[in-house]
Amino acid sequence: MFIEQAYKGDNAKWKVLITTTLVMGIFILNFIAFLFTSQEDMDKMYEMMKSIPTNISLVLNLVVFIPILILLFILVKYLHNRSILSLTTSRSKFDFKRFSFSLSLILIFTIVGFLISYYLTPEDYILQFDLTNFIILFIISLLMFPFQIGLEEWLFRGYLMQQLGVASKSKWFPLIVTSVLFGVFHSANPEVAEMGAITMVFYIGTGLLLGIMTLMDEGLEMALGFHLGNNFLAAVLVTTDYSALQTDAIFKSTADSSSTLEIIFPVLIIYPIFLGILAYKYKWTDWKEKLFGSVKEPESTKLEDSLVAD
Repeated sequence: MFIEQAYKGDNAKWKVLITTTLVMGIFILNFIAFLFTSQEDMDKMYEMMKSIPTNISLVLNLVVFIPILILLFILVKYLHNRSILSLTTSRSKFDFKRFSFSLSLILIFTIVGFLISYYLTPEDYILQFDLTNFIILFIISLLMFPFQIGLEEWLFRGYLMQQLGVASKSKWFPLIVTSVLFGVFHSANPEVAEMGAITMVFYIGTGLLLGIMTLMDEGLEMALGFHLGNNFLAAVLVTTDYSALQTDAIFKSTADSSSTLEIIFPVLIIYPIFLGILAYKYKWTDWKEKLFGSVKEPESTKLEDSLVAD
């Protein structure tokens, strides 16, 4: 069981507090800054970011995730005395086939959705393809997005999901809390300012999707694949003036900010279809237990603890 993997390490409260504070520091500081910054100042900051060459701006936005992800791994391994594998999956090794299938599925969904949108409203898109800039963007995205999505998945769906599950002895609680936190820490993104608070439905809904995938499949492989494919295409396929990451994508959307229906549609329609395909392929069963069941310490770890105590 995925959450129970946390019992393989030392879950002392002070260790959890140190790890959470150090690793979530960037998200917490960013959120606090957002709360105490006026909309006028936020707009000025966004405009300043747009003045930086797009590929350089992308690197600056993503490079910060590298040391933090490494820090999380170090703290889990040496402070909590756990393997990174136990933070990742309940399987004996990382399942690249699951990762690849989820990645391929979101790539197909996104590209098909874009083609339909482009066919229906071609006037909403500008082709801005520049081979040199695109190649640089493609390489940067391949190299650096794994660290960005890796930190978010190993932190929210990995470390926090497991620690909150162990603390609350439940599965629904960490699923809800990590999904809400995932949304809250994206609230400073310019998309939220442009499209309004309704955008939080999309972020929290995406957090729920990734959390359900993690709990039902007992590992992060599918969440990592989905998240990577989603962010990669968001960078290289279509950009907007209000995107969190300004890039030299193939197309630029000039349409007005998305409507409430366009924001909610993926959460209510596409995400359930996505889960249905995964459930059918991987024979997911016992949804009630996996999403709402209780978390219990495995007898094997209890025995190990007693032997150490003796």
